[in-house]
Amino acid sequence: MKLFLLSAFVVLVFSTSFSQKKKDYKTMLNELAEDYVRLVLDIGQLDPDYVDAYYGPKEWQEESAKMKYQPTALRDRAEAFLSRVKRIRVPSKDKKSSLRKTYLAKQLTAAHARIEMLNGKKFTFDEEAKKLYDVIPPKYSESHFKKVLDALGKTLPADTGTVNQRYQAFRNQFVIPKEKLDSVFTAAINECRIRTKKFVTLPENESFVVEYVNDKPWSGYNWYKGNAHSVIQVNTDFPIFIDRAVDLAAHEGYPGHHVYNVLLESELMKKNGWIEFCIYPLYSPQSLIAEGSANYGIDVVLPGKERIQFEKEVLFPLAGLDAGQADQYYMIQSLVAQLNYAGNEAARNYLNGTISKEQAVDWLVTYALFDPSRAEQRLRFIEKYRSYVINYNYGQDLVKNYVEKKSGKKPTAAKRWSVFTDLLSSPRMPGGLK
Repeated sequence: MKLFLLSAFVVLVFSTSFSQKKKDYKTMLNELAEDYVRLVLDIGQLDPDYVDAYYGPKEWQEESAKMKYQPTALRDRAEAFLSRVKRIRVPSKDKKSSLRKTYLAKQLTAAHARIEMLNGKKFTFDEEAKKLYDVIPPKYSESHFKKVLDALGKTLPADTGTVNQRYQAFRNQFVIPKEKLDSVFTAAINECRIRTKKFVTLPENESFVVEYVNDKPWSGYNWYKGNAHSVIQVNTDFPIFIDRAVDLAAHEGYPGHHVYNVLLESELMKKNGWIEFCIYPLYSPQSLIAEGSANYGIDVVLPGKERIQFEKEVLFPLAGLDAGQADQYYMIQSLVAQLNYAGNEAARNYLNGTISKEQAVDWLVTYALFDPSRAEQRLRFIEKYRSYVINYNYGQDLVKNYVEKKSGKKPTAAKRWSVFTDLLSSPRMPGGLK
């Protein structure tokens, strides 16, 4: 009897192994993709912020909501899926499937790391960034930021007070009045939409609504709902400056998060049948592509002089601001942009425990030029989202370098848009941008 049972087991194992060998790599990728989606949904039961968007089968979501998982069980599943994806052999000639395999492997690696974090494991800032976002962010010394501040100090019109105080006094002339915020923001969205649709084909039913909210650790957020629809929320806790109208319209809408999610859904999930793109885990390499392309997309849709001209002619008058100061405003803003990585250094040192909360706020005030209340809001963002902060600036730099290298020297607008749109419609990972 024991011999019979053993023989039956051997036959079962052999037949299962044989059936798996008969499966082609595309079938195996499809099966793994479904397991990946279900794993992300299950991690979301432990971490409410983890699933940023989901528009897959409703029954999968319902099944996940009924289950209770321990981090160790989820970790074991992630490890098993990683082992499976490594065994899938994709022919070198199938570039799309090769990118898909890499996407699943990188996303699963990040999922595994997130589970470990939920289970109490501590990573350094750089370790966490590598595991979650597939990159190690650059480091900048304090002297770098001091040089920028020196140059800014020579440019700001006022000559008394700290650089931060002089910058705040100058910038406060460019606040959009609250009663005019919606009309200014709507005009910026419409311009970005018109310009984007000249180069990007989107579904006819694509749309989003804008909501104004309070008491959030972020300035704007895109909640993608599926079927080419988004809800964009704008935080009005603090004054909104004129440059933020285009920034938010492009970053959250066109050609930023809204367009990116629409293209992933229409091109990869619906046309290719790649079910993994029905879900977006926030703490994953996909976020570096999302945030980096959304920030770089601001310059794609309204490059340099075109943006200033549009704001002079449309947004400044709508906001009741002096358009004659637009050139000076953006010249100063271009210098301030060189302080972009100051926030990363505050996050790195604070999360690594080398500076206190008070020191982190002071750093943000001194080198990122936040006023104290905004610095505290930014620190709340850092405490909540941790190394996610690298996705905005380093992500932007990686996307910019990738698009400009692929576009060639002196590219036309159409070529730049083509390379940019191709990136938005692909499963390319951060490591593939270098």
